[in-house]
This record gives sequence, C-alpha cells and structure tokens, in this order.
Amino acid sequence: MSHAFANPLITLNRAISRAISPRKPLTVSQWSDAHRKLSSKGSAEPGQWRTDRNPPLREPMDCMSARSSVREVVLMFPIQFGKTEVEVNVLGYVMDHNPGPVMVCLPGEVSMNKWVNQKLNPMIEETPSVKEALTSVSSRDASNTRTFKDFAGGQLYLEHAGSPSRLKSTTVKFLLVDELDEFSANLGGGDDPLALLEGRTSAFPSTSKRMYISTPGIKGLSRTAEKYEKSTRERLYVSCPHCSHEQPLEWSGLQWSPGGKEAWYVCRDCGAHIQEHYKTEMIREACVNRRWVSENPDADGRIRGFTINCLYYQIGLGPRWADLAQMWLDAQNDLAKLKTFMNDRLAEPWEDPAMRAVKHNVIADRAEPYQLRIAPWGVLILTAGVDTQDNRLAVQIVGWGRGMAFWVLDYVELMGDPADDAVWDALTDLLNRPIGHASGSTLSIQATAIDAGGHRTEAVKHFVRSRRIKRPLCIFGAVPNNAPVLSKPKLQDVDWKGRSDKRGVTIQHVGTVGIKHHLFSQLSADADKEADKRIGHFSDELPPEYFPGLISETYHPGKNRFEKRRGARNEPLDTWVYAYAATHHAELRLHRKRGSDWDALEEKIGRRPTVIEGEYSVVTAPVTQDSPENHEPARKGPKVKRPAPTARRPGGFASNW
Repeated sequence: MSHAFANPLITLNRAISRAISPRKPLTVSQWSDAHRKLSSKGSAEPGQWRTDRNPPLREPMDCMSARSSVREVVLMFPIQFGKTEVEVNVLGYVMDHNPGPVMVCLPGEVSMNKWVNQKLNPMIEETPSVKEALTSVSSRDASNTRTFKDFAGGQLYLEHAGSPSRLKSTTVKFLLVDELDEFSANLGGGDDPLALLEGRTSAFPSTSKRMYISTPGIKGLSRTAEKYEKSTRERLYVSCPHCSHEQPLEWSGLQWSPGGKEAWYVCRDCGAHIQEHYKTEMIREACVNRRWVSENPDADGRIRGFTINCLYYQIGLGPRWADLAQMWLDAQNDLAKLKTFMNDRLAEPWEDPAMRAVKHNVIADRAEPYQLRIAPWGVLILTAGVDTQDNRLAVQIVGWGRGMAFWVLDYVELMGDPADDAVWDALTDLLNRPIGHASGSTLSIQATAIDAGGHRTEAVKHFVRSRRIKRPLCIFGAVPNNAPVLSKPKLQDVDWKGRSDKRGVTIQHVGTVGIKHHLFSQLSADADKEADKRIGHFSDELPPEYFPGLISETYHPGKNRFEKRRGARNEPLDTWVYAYAATHHAELRLHRKRGSDWDALEEKIGRRPTVIEGEYSVVTAPVTQDSPENHEPARKGPKVKRPAPTARRPGGFASNW
C-alpha cells in the first residue's frame, strides 16, 4: 500500500522563493484593505477596514508607503475624522510589510496608555499578519512590554512628552507623532519639540519617514500649523454636481435655515444649493481623481501637508451639516466654545478676533514721520516702562495726551547685568534726560514702572529705594487675570523694630491681561483710521524688531491669559504695558483727568500754533481724537512752520548701549 507524501523539495523551494523574492509594491491603503481588522473596542464599524469608506485618508496614508518619495507628512485634520486610524494603519504596514525601528509619540502618559489599550492592542489582536510579525506575544517577555515591542526586522517604541530623556536616547527610521500641539505643550526640559523629534531619525538621512497628526491650536503657537505652512498645503477639491466647478468645501459656503435645522452648501460658481446627500459621491470622485490641490506649489514635494474640515465627514462617521450649524450657533459669544469649534471641527488655528487686524507689518506701515525723543503736538506727559532681563534692561518711553492717546517716543535696550551698578547708571542717565517737545519746551518723565520679576528682584528694589529717578515703581505681573491696572502698594521693608517701614520700597502688581486686551483692541480699532484720529502713534524711526515684539503674544481663551508667540521677543509689549501702568500712579492718575486738567497741562507746554484766516481758525498740527478741533472741520489755509525743537535724540542711546 503506497502513501502519497508531499515532495519536500517543492516545500523547501517555495519557502526559499518566498524569502528571497522582492516585496510587492504594496501601498499602505492596499495593505490596510487586505489585512487590517477594526475592533469593536475602538471603532463604530468593526470588521474589515475599507479605505473607500473614508476615501480622503487614502492619499495621506500612501505617502508613507515604502516606494513613496515623500519624507514627511503633516495632517491638520478635525476630530473624529480617522486621523488616528491613519497612524495605526501606517504602524501595521511597517511591522508587517516594511520593517524598521519605529516610534510612536503621544502627549502624555495617560494618553499613551489609552492609545495602547484602544488602538494598538486591538490592532495586534485582530490583525493576524501583525501578530505573526511579533517576536513574542507573552506579556512576561521583555520583548513584548507595554512601551516596547520587538518584531521581525524592527522594534516599536512608545514614548510621551513627559519623558524627554527617553526620547533623546532613541533612534528610529519611522516617526509617528499623535496630537503634535498637545505634545509640544507638555514637553518639559526647554527643548524645541520639533527639533527634538526630527533628531530621532537623523541616523536614517535618506530613508526615514515622519508623520505629524494633530488638530491645530492657537495661531502663532501651533506647531502643527507651523509644519503645515512649510509643506505643500493641500486641500481636497470636489466637483459641484450641478455645474462641475471644482472647489474645496469651506465653512463660509455652508448656509442653514433659521435655528440650524436644515443646512446646504452653496456652489461658489453657479450658486446652486448642494444638498448633503451629494457629498458621498462628490468626495469619492475627487479622491479617485486625486484632486488634492497644493496652495504652496513652490514647497519641497517631499514634505506634503493635508488639511480638511468637518464638512467632509462621511455620512454615518460624523455630525451632519445641520448638526454642525447648530454647534456653530451655540458657540457664538463664547470665545472658549468658538476656539474649540475652530480647532476641532474646522481644523483651523484659533486667532483672537481682536488680533486679526493687528499685524506687525500693518502697524509698521502706518508708522508716522516724527523723530524719536521729540514729542509731537498732542503729547502732554511722559511715562516709562522697564523690563529686567538677565543681561539687559529694555526701556520704552511713551508720551500721553487727551483721551489717553499715546506716542511711542523711544525704545532702548541697555546691555549689562542688572546685578552691576553700571547698567542702572545708564538707566538713570537715560530717564533723567529731558525730552524735547515740538513747541520748543522740554518734558521730563513723570513715572517709571520697573519689572521686579525673575532673578533680579533685589537689584530692582535697591534702585527704587535710591530714588534716582522721578516716581519709580517696583512692579510684578499680577496672577489674577481680572487684577486692576495697578494695585495698592504693599510695604516690603521693615525698620529696626521689625515694623513696616513707610519710607521703604513698596511692591505693586500690574494687571497685564487687561492692559494687553486694551492695547490690542485699540490697535485693531486704529487700523482704518486716519493718522490724526488714531489713539496709538508710532515713529518710523523705531527699530524693525519693535513691531513684531509689540504683538508677540496672543490670547489663549482656555487659559484666560496671553502666551508668547514663537520668534519675536516680547520686551516691546511688556515695556509698553509697564509704561501704561505708570500712568495710573497715585500722583498722576491720567485715566481720571478731565478736559480742564489736560488744558492746564497744555498751558504749561504751550498751545499749538494757529493761523487766523478771516473768522476761521486753521490748526496746522495734528489733532487728537478728543480735541475740540476734531469736531468741526477747518478750512484750508497757509501752513505754519513749527518752531525748531530744542532737543534731539541723544546719539549715545542706541540699541547696543
């Protein structure tokens, strides 16, 4: 009796052939459609993964394929759009088809553990090809821990922003960063998050791939928006079902009935109403024809960026258009809700409405031709603000007039360690020098607020005690966001009996949040006004770095405070805030002055020259917003030459003092 046995040579040859044969040119989306299984633990539609169910994810995923020339992918997507599934699919593809060391970075330890439980472990359990690639599936094996897994041809590292030392010690070929903005906010140690992350792939200069996935945060602070701006910046264009015009779906094109019960999209070309049931076919057809249109065609094609918004949600995988319209209506008049909607649903960086008309180049463009340290007509009193840094003092001198109109008269940085007397001598000389006025008279600085925060508190207190300048104030930024502009003074020194020394130095807190809101709203209001009607005035002789520094912070509604943007230094803003706080000195109280008080100050300086033409008085100098001349237009007449100023900007006061 003969038995048929398998030919061992055939079996051996098949194994050898499978081992040495080149891999098929498989993309991430093709691998996902063939192998990825969705678990009920983390998906609303468990079962076999189908990229066609959410086709906008195909192009971003395929950029991470082995044969793609793309080196970096940035996804600025809304919540609930499947951006984390893109990350998981790429990870499964690497472990099974394109092995190499790979790292997944998450914002914190809690979010990392949640990601492991809800995304990674179900993917391994439900996807046999990934499970087979693991060296071990035993929880007691060192090659299969919660934050490290060894697989054929590579290793998986899971890290979070709370352990920068572990991040620095790891080198990988593939880097996947989830919620980049949150990761950047949580990273400790003072490292730049992008530089730190990009350094992990430096050992693979020609083959590494990086993917950053996140909803954006605050404009000027968002690392995701920063990466996206440097990429190809691609949006998905869909065709109108009525006229075939290609266009991206934008929130401004959505319209709804009163109350938001019904919603439709309006074609930007033919104006036809596009009902939501057209959306599925519009998106499918756009993805088949790869209508991702770049808004930055000059960018490096190896760095691709994709953004999309909530209008592209597939039916059944996200809120309907009418629901989104209702969310928008509910968010009105609530900055925190509006920020959440802009970030999470529209995938756009949040910008404080008061800051949209406040751009440093726009403010610089409307700078006026007056000389520094020569006060123009309208300036009636001077204050100064000083910001203390470890190696310099930043000083700003501001002139004030009727209605709290202001003119920036000087901005200087005095180099030197505040622990050394030399820099304080220079400050004394600077602040005690008179400022020339257009009338020919001179003005002196009436009050100076000096920041005592940081590491130089005692040096500031010592300078204030010495009374070397007029009305010095020792200030700190107030912790409460609703603090007054200038708090009551608190005694700091004690006498030989241990009692508070009434002649000693006092500390006052400054409500910086309220002052910055006031400044930015005023700069925004001035945007469309003529020069003589503005509240804020800036000299065209100010250094170029002054204007970016003046708007170097942006408001964070969630934290109810201002945060520094990246790039420009914020000393110009801080010193203006301190100069404004000095106007509230108990002996000045400029914000409480009446018209008669301003008249008295003007009499001391000298009124602006006028020319009498018939029965009309013609004012030749600029008028402030609250001046009586501003209410009745004057007839044209001959110009009067202003008196020559008696003082000029001292040549020694330069930015490199």
